[in-house]
Amino acid sequence: MKKTLVNIALSSALLAASITAPTAFAVEGLSANVGATSNYLWRGVTQTDDAAAISGGIDYAHESGFYAGTWASNVDFGDDASAELDFYLGFGGELGQGIGYDVGYIYYAYPDSAQTDSTNEYDFGEVYGSLSYSYFSISANYGVNNDDGAKWADSALYISADAEFEVAEGLTLALHIGDYSFDDAYKSDDYSDYGVSLSKDGFTFAVSDTDMDNDDLKFTVSYSIDIDL
Repeated sequence: MKKTLVNIALSSALLAASITAPTAFAVEGLSANVGATSNYLWRGVTQTDDAAAISGGIDYAHESGFYAGTWASNVDFGDDASAELDFYLGFGGELGQGIGYDVGYIYYAYPDSAQTDSTNEYDFGEVYGSLSYSYFSISANYGVNNDDGAKWADSALYISADAEFEVAEGLTLALHIGDYSFDDAYKSDDYSDYGVSLSKDGFTFAVSDTDMDNDDLKFTVSYSIDIDL
């Protein structure tokens, strides 16, 4: 996985400023988002060597439930890679009885990373799906088409459960737990991540950790805004 490839210790969007699986957008049309975070975490693992990150994206949503978009952030893996650019599309809606669903595909690209044949060494894709009910949601991401890029991500499975509650007017408490498992060649890299966050008026304070050896508890502060275009 990334920590093996770049020798540093994918977080969820819940915990700072990244996309684990995009969610369907309720408002039809184009929208944009801009954010800043003290540490870009992806599935509990820093993507910026514990430094700050600036991110932004543009999304399109249709009333049918279809959506597509792109998102970008700076990264620091200790080599030439300095930027992440994600592309995704999906479909979300209601199954009835208050149950929501979301399915789609996301591709993580690192344009200035080293080349392996014709593919950047970190690039990989995932298919994802999620179900939600009331305050709770569960999701799964499965690595695909990574044979020439990030080989650790091929057939990797990330399963997560999240809950979100409004504990005071405008103040949201979010809880997260995830489990990342890999195929036999990278089985020793399996790990779990955990987190809790408080959000209000675009600001989020989060605490997260993983069960990886020598990994420290991480505190992040982030701010994001959404813009209708």
